[in-house]
Amino acid sequence: MTEELKGQLAVVTGAARGIGAAISKQLASMGATVLLAARDKAKLAEVQSHIRSTGGTAHIVELDLLDESSIAALVKTIQTQHSSRCDILVNNAGIGLIGKPLVEMAPSDWDTLMGTNLRGPYLMIRALAPLMITAQSGHIINISSLAGRNPLPNGAAYSASKWGLNGLTYSVAEELRPHNIRVSVVAPGSVNTGFSRNDKNADKKVQPEDVAHVVAMLVTQAPQSFVSEVLLRPTQKP
Repeated sequence: MTEELKGQLAVVTGAARGIGAAISKQLASMGATVLLAARDKAKLAEVQSHIRSTGGTAHIVELDLLDESSIAALVKTIQTQHSSRCDILVNNAGIGLIGKPLVEMAPSDWDTLMGTNLRGPYLMIRALAPLMITAQSGHIINISSLAGRNPLPNGAAYSASKWGLNGLTYSVAEELRPHNIRVSVVAPGSVNTGFSRNDKNADKKVQPEDVAHVVAMLVTQAPQSFVSEVLLRPTQKP
């Protein structure tokens, strides 16, 4: 445990597993109070238990990014239980739906993917950035992907969502800079999130903890500057 972020409140979406869990544990280890936001309450409880066992502070907030009322409930929790304070927002939650050509993708799947990967971060920023504006400080970090810079056959919708998230990040960063709010995007390549159980090259992939370390660097950057984008690649191609 360290105290670089002592007294700060961090909200992490998709905190139940993978990258989101690793980021939550990292921020808690630096002294932040972390709101673990996702739909899977049981998995969130596991992350919370780990954080508490190492001396950190974390609270569970069930969150459905497709439901605006769920986000409104999160804001209400912050206002009533955390003094309307939000120092760090990590928009990490995302889904893939990769493996089929775009012409075979159902419109409902497109809507779900875009709602989670792009509309969700928009709604979270819209809901929580005003708290940061009031405080005249804050960090917003969007977890994107190298697929947001490169073509991804059989993953066109996912790629489009991440291209969109990148554009959202760059533009919102300019809108919020006058308020001393720093907005960054982290774009990792192949990450070992445990979804491919038979992946023989898992150790060659970027690990969730690698992404968490980048987030830690971003939120402790000297106040006179900020890193707008980080591209995170595996040292060796998986």
